[in-house]
Amino acid sequence: MGKVFLTLIIIVFISNAFAITPPENVSKAFLAKFKTATNVKWGKEGAKEWEATFSYEGDKLSANFAADGKWLETELQITISGLPKPVNKAIKSQYPGWTITEADKTETLKHGTIYEADLKKGGAKKEVAFKEDGTVVVE
Repeated sequence: MGKVFLTLIIIVFISNAFAITPPENVSKAFLAKFKTATNVKWGKEGAKEWEATFSYEGDKLSANFAADGKWLETELQITISGLPKPVNKAIKSQYPGWTITEADKTETLKHGTIYEADLKKGGAKKEVAFKEDGTVVVE
């Protein structure tokens, strides 16, 4: 019993030691946009970008903010069947033989609503993004 308790204490300590806290302006912007978010975990998405993963209104989301607190995007994982028909059609015509392994609906500051799909063909993998009408989104 003592070893198990000690192991749990060490795990909690280590996970808290590596917890990341964003700058105050990022935290404030997040709370203003997602007031009722729970289970929030922060990470870095590059030198000048922060990403929060969290639960919100029954969904698991991630949201990215610039270091100045500006919201950049919010991503929701969806079922593959949840992709709009024009997006599925575009993937089948532009990426024949590729299999969709994961899909996301993303609200972005730059492009509005886009649909992202992770594709796999043999050992190759790629991520593609489309507008709801099947138009490719170029980053």
